[in-house]
Parts: sequence; C-alpha cells; structure tokens
Amino acid sequence: MAARDRYSRKLECSQCGHAGFAEVSESDERRAGNRDFTIDEMPAGFAPEFPSTDPRKYMVHCQCGHKFRFEQKTAYPPGGEPR
Repeated sequence: MAARDRYSRKLECSQCGHAGFAEVSESDERRAGNRDFTIDEMPAGFAPEFPSTDPRKYMVHCQCGHKFRFEQKTAYPPGGEPR
C-alpha cells in the first residue's frame, strides 16, 4: 500500500483577497495514472466547486462568488511559496 503525501497550500481569491490554507493529500505513487488528490480540510470561506482527483482540474469557490483552480500558476517572490 502506498503512503500519502500531505501538505498545505495557500488559497487566495484574486477578486476579494480572502485567503486561507487548505490541508491536502495525494498518493505518493507517481507511476499510477490517478494521483488520488483530496482536500482534507478546506479553509473557512472557500468551498469545492468542481472536485477532481487531479489538483490542476479541481475548482474552488470563494465566499465572494469567484471561482478559480486549486493549483494555479502564481508568481511568488524569491524564496518560494508563502506559508
């Protein structure tokens, strides 16, 4: 049985600025076709819009009504993704 990778990712609405950290997990077996991605804990003010087992296709809904992808291409300052 494969273990699961667990990590946090900051969700930030580009429309209203609401932010929070989602706790997520996915299969650490990369050869499998399915990453088995799940959001274990969604921050307050956000809800799943179109759940998916692929984080690039998972859509999130903000409390203001704005919809965006869970995994998006965001430019962060040197030093990596904020925590």
